[in-house]
This record gives sequence, C-alpha cells and structure tokens, in this order.
Amino acid sequence: MNSRERIGSIFSRKPADRVGFWTGNPHVDTKRDYTARLDLPDIEAFYLRLGDDCRWIPADGGYKHPEGLPAFNPIVGLKGAFDCTNMAALPGRFAETVDIAEIEAHEWPNPDYLDFTNIIAEIRTHQNRAVFTGMWTCFFHVVADYFGMEVYFANMHLRPDLVDAVTDHVVGFYEAANNRFLEQLGDAADVFFLGNDFGTQLSLLISPEQFKRFVLPGFNKNIDIAKKFGKKVMLHSCGAIREVIPLLIDAGIDGLHPLQAQAVGMDAETLAREFKNDIVFCGGVDTQHLLHKGTPQEIRDEVRRLKDVLGPLYIVSPSHEAILPNVPIENVIAMAEAATEI
Repeated sequence: MNSRERIGSIFSRKPADRVGFWTGNPHVDTKRDYTARLDLPDIEAFYLRLGDDCRWIPADGGYKHPEGLPAFNPIVGLKGAFDCTNMAALPGRFAETVDIAEIEAHEWPNPDYLDFTNIIAEIRTHQNRAVFTGMWTCFFHVVADYFGMEVYFANMHLRPDLVDAVTDHVVGFYEAANNRFLEQLGDAADVFFLGNDFGTQLSLLISPEQFKRFVLPGFNKNIDIAKKFGKKVMLHSCGAIREVIPLLIDAGIDGLHPLQAQAVGMDAETLAREFKNDIVFCGGVDTQHLLHKGTPQEIRDEVRRLKDVLGPLYIVSPSHEAILPNVPIENVIAMAEAATEI
C-alpha cells in the first residue's frame, strides 16, 4: 500500500496497513536547518527519509494579475502580499464604509487571471503520495482583513448587509477558482484542503450562531464544488472549535486539521469520544510544549497514545503544521518513527 492509497483508505474510513503521517509544512528556517543537519539536498529528501505520506501543494500561486497585484487588496496602499499576521492590528479598506456601492466598486479578483499549469505539473510529480491541494479558501480571514477584525465582528451585528456584500465577492472568487482548478486537476489528487482559523485557545472567535450565519455558507459552497469533483475535504482551523465540529461534519468535511491539543475541548479523548466515528483527525501532536520541550521518548509515547485514542483512521501530524526552528530535529524524527511503526 503506497502513501496515496493509505491516506485514501483512511479518508474513505476503511482499514489501512497503518495510520497516516504528515510532517506538516515546517517554517522556511526549519527546513533550512533540518536539511543542513542531515546533509540532505532539499526538504523533499527529508520527507522521504521520514516516510511522510502527504504533500501540501496549494493552488493560490496560480493567480497571475497582469500588474503583479495580489488577488485581494484589503489595505489601502498595500503593495504585494498582505501579511495576515497583522490583520488584527491594521485598519481594513472598508473599516469606515457605510455604503455598499463602495464595496461593489472595488476591484475584486478576476478568475480569468488564474493559471494552474505549473501547480498541477508539480502535483503530478507526487502521484504515490497523498496531495492536499486546492485554493486555501480563507474567506473568513480575507473578509476580516477588509474591515479590520474588530469592525468585522461588530458589523455582523450592526451592518450585516456590508458583511454579506464583502463575503459574497470573496467567496464567489474562491468558488470560481476552485471550480476551475479541480476541473483541470482531474484525478491527480484526492483531497481538497482549505483553511480558516476561527478558534482561540479558549473558544470560538464568534458565536456558533454568527458562525452559522456568516461563515458556514461559504464552506458549504466550496465543499459542494469539491464533492462535485469527487474529492475528500479536509479543513484547517486552529483553536477551540469543538462547538461547531458537528456543523462541519454535516457540511461534508471529511477530515479536520490540526487539532490544537492545548486548546479547550480539543484534546484527543474529547474528540475521540464525540467524533471519532464521523470524521478523520489529522494532527494532535502538541507543538506548544511537547514537540519543542519534550524528549524523543516522550514524543514516541505521546504518538502511540494518540494512535490508541484516535484509532486507525488517524493521520499523525503536529498540532500546527508550521514547525518552528525551536523544535529539535530529533523530536520530529521520533514523531515520524512512532507514526509509521506497524
């Protein structure tokens, strides 16, 4: 059973020869350090050494504006890509907007500028691996960027019409992009992977009611496109999102990533007890404390425990995919060894 077959079986909720394993997507500095430490030519050689079943090849790089502009331009004066780590601190383009006409007049991304040729070619070089792909479809973040997070949340109550107008444009682009991409992709990959962080360490960023009103419809539209093309769907969201996992399952989410182990309600026991029979879990190996402070033996013990708790339909992976340089390489190797042992 090769990696693609293994992950395909797990997502189809059928027995595989072992659980799956995904290293994640280490930080660029981590990749540089790990490959140098092991005298490897590139990070792909590191993944092969670990026995990694999965590769993440997002489709967002296919947007080619003739003037080099990003797909979304949420900040006045923005040049180049927007660093979403600043989104809570920066005012959005529509922070003071009161007229929907201003939203309609904005230059929204044009799907005709999409070219997925190189991305699909790269995916085809990994046909024995499980490739996670698709537009990242982070519409929740993008809409927050356009207003600024505080104004976005306030407008859900004060001016929901403005939120709807921006959301319709953002989600509409992702619908068109994912439809084009998946049609061109064909059977070269099996898992559509999208991400929107809507949890904190303690709870959701917004209420379940607001989630159903403003966020879930965007998921439904893009999940429906993925299902139309026969893809399994995995969602990334950090934080404490247990309250809305039943909604995500009902919407057609097949897998959930990254299981932020230290967030409230996201421990393996709670997730297994409530959802193990309904969704595939990917993640859960704590990156906040264990992976960077634990010993290799502690890592092995935790991975074996997670496998016991979450069962055979599980993909071992860090509780955040961006492994930072403070994680010892010995601990990543220990995680891989415990994940791939039969």
